[in-house]
Amino acid sequence: MRKYLVVLHRWFGLAMAAFLLIAGATGAVISWDHELDEWLNPHLFKANSTGQYQDALQLANALEQRDPKLLVTYLPLDIEAGHALGLGVHARMDPQTAKAYELGYNQVAINPVNGEIQGKRLWGEVSLSRENLLPFLYKLHYSMHIPDMWGMELGILFMGIIAIIWVFDNLIALWISFPNVKSWRKSFVFRWKQGGRKLNFDLHRSGGVWVWLLLLLLAVTSVSMNLNFQVMRPIVETFSTLTPNPFASRIPNAEDQPIEPGIKREAILEIARKEASGRGWTAPAGAVFYSPAFGIYGVGFFEAGNDHGDGGLGNPWLYFDGQDGSPAGTVIPGSGSAGDIFMQAQFPLHSGRILGLPGRVMISIMGAIVAMLSITGIIIWLRKRKARLTAKTA
Repeated sequence: MRKYLVVLHRWFGLAMAAFLLIAGATGAVISWDHELDEWLNPHLFKANSTGQYQDALQLANALEQRDPKLLVTYLPLDIEAGHALGLGVHARMDPQTAKAYELGYNQVAINPVNGEIQGKRLWGEVSLSRENLLPFLYKLHYSMHIPDMWGMELGILFMGIIAIIWVFDNLIALWISFPNVKSWRKSFVFRWKQGGRKLNFDLHRSGGVWVWLLLLLLAVTSVSMNLNFQVMRPIVETFSTLTPNPFASRIPNAEDQPIEPGIKREAILEIARKEASGRGWTAPAGAVFYSPAFGIYGVGFFEAGNDHGDGGLGNPWLYFDGQDGSPAGTVIPGSGSAGDIFMQAQFPLHSGRILGLPGRVMISIMGAIVAMLSITGIIIWLRKRKARLTAKTA
């Protein structure tokens, strides 16, 4: 049995190695994506002038009035001191072509004092320019920048399949790391002084054993991140009831067929704030977004600067139909069924943000370890392959 599992581990590892190497290396970096992005691109994050800040809603409305081709789709409501207002935008429908206008960007940085545009960029563009470097690495991490085709996000699906293989390979790797009871200690040892081949093998085997639970956690949460509706939710629903997801029940429109909202942001915010007050929430409305693909508004409740919800399961969100403002769903961290809480924990666990700053440090280190395991695994295979070829020609 072990012989077959070793072969399976070898081929699973080779199939995944390049992708896990990239995902691990980029994961180590994007744990600090916001900080690095702000350092590289101060014009997108820092306000270029001082003075009285305008209201975020007014700034968003003014931008849409200046350029009727765009719709603000993500709007932080409380601007941090010294910071620009970073907006997400999407092209509106062109009535002449019945398709979305070509904007060439999806993020805009607004000076909160005078409303002037400080910068624009297309988040996720294949580019190594300073403005696009961190978004490029972030998207590379979960999709390898494989282009969408046939109406499917092929890169996300592909990396989701890699994650499934990774889950099974983690289980196989643990099994073959302990061949018998007598030699179990060997699987925790690093032969630092002997170096070379032996140390490379120990780094791969023992290195994986020491952090095995974290590797399995990263693999499982990777499946959740990439194949949430296709795989993870159906599996969880066999064990626990899940609260209906507002996005799961709707078929998204194509990127060039955006759904125009039928109700304004201000009206949605009024509805959301009344709902939050009725629930006894004390945190302010921190952001409002609109999905042109699904026709859904979302309002998140959090303090300024805590949009990622560090140190827990995230922030609460209320969702509303974009046409009439009727309730479309909720995500309230820590509430619902066991399955709901499990699903809420997936991104906080994968990013380490569930533990705040220490968790992000840990995930950054784990990204480097995943890259190391991929490299040492390839080296082991190359050496064994060379030995087999030498034996055949001898």
